[in-house]
Amino acid sequence: MNEVRKIDRIDASPRFSDHDAVRLNRMFRGSSTQEMLEAVIKDSLAGDVAVVSSFGAESVVLLHLIAEVDPNVPVLFLDTGKHFAETLKYRDEVVARLGLTNLRVLTPDETELATKDETGFRWSYDPDGCCEIRKVKPLAKALAGFDASFTGRKAFQSQSRANLPRFEVDTSDEHGRLKINPLIDWSAQGIADHFERHDLPRHPLVAEGFPSIGCEPCTHKVVDGEDPRSGRWKGWDKTECGIHKPGEEPFL
Repeated sequence: MNEVRKIDRIDASPRFSDHDAVRLNRMFRGSSTQEMLEAVIKDSLAGDVAVVSSFGAESVVLLHLIAEVDPNVPVLFLDTGKHFAETLKYRDEVVARLGLTNLRVLTPDETELATKDETGFRWSYDPDGCCEIRKVKPLAKALAGFDASFTGRKAFQSQSRANLPRFEVDTSDEHGRLKINPLIDWSAQGIADHFERHDLPRHPLVAEGFPSIGCEPCTHKVVDGEDPRSGRWKGWDKTECGIHKPGEEPFL
């Protein structure tokens, strides 16, 4: 009797569940950031993982920590076509300084730009639509090949990030991709101390009053005492570009 041939099936189930996120948060409760990164990267606890970096004001801290574990972890940078020239120069400086060997520059779809943002001024009347074209869609396409991603979000940056955990399931992704926030419990002083301790290069715009840096048209200076991200999309009811949803429920 012939053996019944097994039929290849595509596993459409989510990579990670809420239960997985809870388990990982409990597993690394009390662990240092570096201990967590070592386990996630070297032991592949989250599968194939990349770091999403804007090369903004504090990005070098997370990139430095990851580079110390494995400088070949893919670094995804969204080149929106609207960055400050200083950011692009700083990106290249950081990559060289840390010895990062797997920078991946993501760009918007040229056809979509031509049809939906022909003038290049969509940011001025529809910032959500601009972010969708230039950030959300290119990143979603790139992350399709990964099980998890590192972000540089920190609790002190804004109210919408105040209660985020280290590990969460990306609610915008039907495949259950894991989102990891290694610096979520770091303080502003802790970030500053890491810069000094390791003599890390600083984004040149920080000294000019930009504590949070995104695309040039939608980034403004911040005065003392204001939320570090208050200069982003100033005048709009918008706090995130769409890559991170401000209403996401944290998994404790």
